[in-house]
Amino acid sequence: MQALDLLLNRVSVGRLLEPAPDAAQRELMFRAALRAPDHGQLRPWRFLTVEGAARAKLGELFAAALAADPETKPEALDKARAMPLRAPLLMVVIARLSEHPKVPQEEQILSAGCAVHGLLLAAQALGFGGIWRTGDLAHHAHVLTGLGLQANEKIVGFLYLGSFEGERRVPPALQPADFVSAWQG
Repeated sequence: MQALDLLLNRVSVGRLLEPAPDAAQRELMFRAALRAPDHGQLRPWRFLTVEGAARAKLGELFAAALAADPETKPEALDKARAMPLRAPLLMVVIARLSEHPKVPQEEQILSAGCAVHGLLLAAQALGFGGIWRTGDLAHHAHVLTGLGLQANEKIVGFLYLGSFEGERRVPPALQPADFVSAWQG
């Protein structure tokens, strides 16, 4: 797949099936992620992979986080348990933040976000689908603790990956002129 074709036609794929990328394909995907812009070469990211039975355990972690609120309805707990089962492979992308005189933490988070984009592009180039999700659980203290995050870390996203059924959808045509203007000073 040509690079510009990949960039111009990347789409999120929400319905994902087996198989997930294998070990060699994941290695390529992580290599792509590690090329994210990284001012100061801080490498402000790390990744967790979640697959197999660990997906159900992640669902239980999600449900336990929601269950702490007595207002949570049983259907919400069931939905939380099922979330990680929507794809055969999840990657949790974590921003590792550090104090740096020239690289603000916001830029470090953006760099980790670029790593997610690299993973998505590499997955599509390898013939897989993916979707980047966050939501309230990405910020919930119980989830952060359960996944082993340190005080200086934040979840940038849950990346769901796998194979897709049928034809990949065509992204809507967006016109750059609708988003770009010249600043006149």
